[in-house]
Amino acid sequence: MIKKILTSKMTRARLNPFIEAYANDAYTLDIGCADSPYARTFSNRVGFDALPGVGVDVVGDAHTLPFPDQSFEQILCTEVLEHLHTPQIAIGEMFRVLKSGGTLILTTRFIFPIHDAPGDYYRFTKYGLKHLFRGWDIISLNEESSTMGTLGVLLQRIAYHSELRGGRFTKAIMHVLAHVSNHLGWLVIKEYGMRSKVGVREEKDTMTSGYFLVARKRA
Repeated sequence: MIKKILTSKMTRARLNPFIEAYANDAYTLDIGCADSPYARTFSNRVGFDALPGVGVDVVGDAHTLPFPDQSFEQILCTEVLEHLHTPQIAIGEMFRVLKSGGTLILTTRFIFPIHDAPGDYYRFTKYGLKHLFRGWDIISLNEESSTMGTLGVLLQRIAYHSELRGGRFTKAIMHVLAHVSNHLGWLVIKEYGMRSKVGVREEKDTMTSGYFLVARKRA
């Protein structure tokens, strides 16, 4: 039980409930589906990925989706945006193949290590996402983790993706510290997105590990 707690990925523990809350049978394009972890969540789906794999129905490039205009009622795009070399073009393609009033469910990274190198291009702030989706109606845009929770995510990722002096013992310590950090949000009273001569701007969760976005295509 302790081993399971210490090795469970914090990001996945937050991401899965967010995705599963939108479970339905709408005709869904699952972009970047990889091994299709959400095939049961969205039963009426088309799996799309750059590489063949389990549950991948169509192989292609998200920058040039091989589907007619307004083909889908819903799009799922989870942990993909940071891997697209020209995200605005890919977002335009999502807009094109989505029916008017259709929903996009998207997650992406902000403070997070390089992964799936060399195909890892960007990190996004909530302001950057608002700009990229300026032609959509944003229903919700939420932080994946608190600032202290993000510290826990980074400590855990160091343990997963690094060779450390002390080997498995040191990795175990890193996992423990990660989970402790995840429960220290009460230490932070205020956070600032800007604190200078120009002024002070308070922000929430300035160091989040990622964002969860739900947007609707304008009719």
